[in-house]
Order: sequence, then structure tokens, then C-alpha cells
Amino acid sequence: MFSASKPSDEKIRKLIDSQKALPFSYAEDGATYNSPPAGYTIDQNRICLGSGEAVFNTAINALRTWKMFDLGWVELRWPDAPIEMGVTVAVLARHFGFWSLHPARIVYLIDDGNEQVRRFGFAYGTLPAHGERGEERFLIEWHLDDDTVWYDLLAFSRPKALLARLGYPITRMLQKRFAQDSKQAMLRAVTNLLPASGSN
Repeated sequence: MFSASKPSDEKIRKLIDSQKALPFSYAEDGATYNSPPAGYTIDQNRICLGSGEAVFNTAINALRTWKMFDLGWVELRWPDAPIEMGVTVAVLARHFGFWSLHPARIVYLIDDGNEQVRRFGFAYGTLPAHGERGEERFLIEWHLDDDTVWYDLLAFSRPKALLARLGYPITRMLQKRFAQDSKQAMLRAVTNLLPASGSN
């Protein structure tokens, strides 16, 4: 949904409610768990958030509260939405003088680990009113061999809405901007939320 003015909270709630029972707008739901499908643009971005268990736990808390969307030009509706399968949210973005609202639903959760890595995260997929078709995974990884903690974004997408198709170069620019800004938002969040005693 695209608009010249910022949509009201009531309008956002109505959109989210209207999308809750609808199917995903793409057929390959869950594909970011293993391997993104052919026929889509694939993006993967990573940033090291620090090291140690405290950083890992802090990063999980940041992810649970959607801090990766604290970007100024992008907002999550609503940031108190729980990270649970089936939860529907909407991403509100302001760009080039207009607003866009993109509903998505959480497809799956990740909370596992072995002797090499511990992981926490989730993926959400686009719904019919979203301007794109595809899925994005948000993942925190703690690599036990070197103690590093990473924030990893993996997405596959292709344009759906007419404006997204006509302005595909702009869409790609915004997707890349989101990935870069999201990484920095998570780094800031972990730095701000980390206990004063440090990362160990």
C-alpha cells in the first residue's frame, strides 16, 4: 500500500487485520531456512556484533523487540508484536516524499544449537498487500569456536506492486539501504543494551 500521507494507526490495524487470514503472496514459504529459490533476487548481509554469551543474549533481546527496524525512515507496526509463528506485522516506510506499508507474517522460528554454533531468529513472508513477493530471515548466531556473535539477514524477493516493478532500481536501492541501516541499528541496540560489565 502506497500513500502520500502517513497512514493512521487505525488504517494500519485494519490492513493488518485484513491480511491475517490470507495466504502468503509467494509459493516458497520457508525457503530461507535452507536455500532460497531460483527466480528471485537474493540478498545476504552480515555484521559482527561482538563476542560472548552476554552479547548473544542481548542481541536476541534486541531481535525480539524488533530493534532492527529502528531506522528513522522505517518503522515496525507494532514493535510489541511477539516473535511467534503466524504473527502478522506491517513495515511502514517513508521514502521520496511518500509512505508505503508492507504486511508480512512470521513463517518459522529458529532456536537451536550444537557444538559449533547457537542460533536464534525467525523469517517473515510477504502477504498480498505487500509491494514485493518473498521472504526475509533475521538471525543471531554465536560461533563458539571464536566466540563471535553475528547478525545475519537473508532475503529473496521480486517486485509485485506496479510501482515496485516500474521503479525496480529504486526498490533495489531501498532494499540495500534497509540491510545496511538494519545492521547498524542492531549494532547500536546491542551496544546500548549490553550490561555495563561487558560482553563476558
